[in-house]
Amino acid sequence: MDKVYIKNLKVEAIIGIFEWEREVKQIISVDIEMDFDNKKAATSDDIEDALDYKKVGKRVSAFIQGSKVKLVESLAEKVAKIILQEFPVSRLVLTLSKPGALRGSESVGISITRP
Repeated sequence: MDKVYIKNLKVEAIIGIFEWEREVKQIISVDIEMDFDNKKAATSDDIEDALDYKKVGKRVSAFIQGSKVKLVESLAEKVAKIILQEFPVSRLVLTLSKPGALRGSESVGISITRP
């Protein structure tokens, strides 16, 4: 299966368990790898036959910006569900990272795979 991906999509959101995290937007970095058969789009050269990664990115960004979940685990599950329900994707790997969330590390986060 072919892969369509979005790397390091940066979105500001309220996320976290601490009181200060409920008041200050933080950057969430999103990586999405989606299984999609690109043969038809490659032949037709028509965006209607492709997985429009711009639409996926805008939908994911809008959802994350409006969400106020506490855990990256919850956010990852909700984002994966949206992609699988709203786009013709058969499987995805989604990674959400919170840069600077843990002193001494570049980022922390979660990676999930969903059919």
